[in-house]
Amino acid sequence: MSIAEYVDAWLHAHHGDLVAWRRHIHQHPELGRQEYETTQFVASRLADAGLNPKVLPGGTGLTCDFGPENAPRVALRADMDALPMAERTGASFASTVPNVAHACGHDGHTSVLLGAGLALATVPQLPVGVRLLFQPAEELMPGGAIDAIAAGALNGVSRIFALHCDPRLEVGRVAIRPGPITSAADQVEITLHSPGGHTSRPHLTGDLVYALGTLITGVPGILSRRVDPRDSTVMVWGAVNAGVAANAIPQTGSVAGTIRTASREAWVAMEDLVREIVSSLLAPLKVEYGVHYRRGVPPVVNEETSTRIFTHAIEAIGPDVLTDTKQSGGGEDFSWYLEDVPGAMARLGVWSGQGPQLDLHQPTFDLDERALDVGVRVFTNIVEQSAGL
Repeated sequence: MSIAEYVDAWLHAHHGDLVAWRRHIHQHPELGRQEYETTQFVASRLADAGLNPKVLPGGTGLTCDFGPENAPRVALRADMDALPMAERTGASFASTVPNVAHACGHDGHTSVLLGAGLALATVPQLPVGVRLLFQPAEELMPGGAIDAIAAGALNGVSRIFALHCDPRLEVGRVAIRPGPITSAADQVEITLHSPGGHTSRPHLTGDLVYALGTLITGVPGILSRRVDPRDSTVMVWGAVNAGVAANAIPQTGSVAGTIRTASREAWVAMEDLVREIVSSLLAPLKVEYGVHYRRGVPPVVNEETSTRIFTHAIEAIGPDVLTDTKQSGGGEDFSWYLEDVPGAMARLGVWSGQGPQLDLHQPTFDLDERALDVGVRVFTNIVEQSAGL
């Protein structure tokens, strides 16, 4: 029997379990670095199958190795954490935890990887070693990928692969592209301080609100002239705060936003460039300032050979499964693994094909559970396609 035949047999016997696992995790979501019960839930099922899961040092997340020791080892990664938001799906298995919900599909990611691991464990002889990597805290910054790498999650790994739910793709479709598939995502907050004063005499003080306005329009505008437009760099302010009275210049204020770029090179240089721009804009305005720049994640850049392996794994499911995708403006901390080893990420279609295409991070987001079987097949096919690495 081929690996695909073993996997088909496992899915035929355990599809109901796969759905039940996803619904259990969905009902009991845990925030980043708090995924203790989710970790034990996964570890118990791996151990029951005779595997040897190892919980990461922080007590959340785990790795599990199996397959030949004298062959290259590929890692398959899923993230486990939920978001701090209330769920409004109305599902019978909706979150039982107030203001915590799996609105990004990580319950699906975890279930798919658990299913893939258990299906592969039924194969008598695998062509490569396998490491299952269940990662905590993807939604946090800095994310759990950094913790996992520090704990040795990539030691001995030749390549790493991941899937991410995509509600813009119909279930049964899987999309991949070579090169960047996500963007870098940083956060910046600028705080201003002024002696304050009367709005009739702005020349006697530092006009803090005017300075905020200068930053709000000036920083994105200058960035658009200093960064190659082909890098798709986008800065958007999400919060501005200052003042309470119409006739008083306030003493403090702040503005905060995100900077996203499709280019790793632009991302590396971005903090210094933003600090330079802020300094130049505020120099004439007699206000003091502080810049808190929080570097997020670099883009996920799919490596060529890993993308080819992924592509063949998707094509092996059927003739109409593989599709293309555009680079996303969102960030994903899977990118940190690709700083150390080659790998690739693909998008798993989870839209039912009917009704609205609900976006990730919405309280009404849900996924079509038929996608779970597709994800298991993709991951297990990657192992088969990795023979000869």
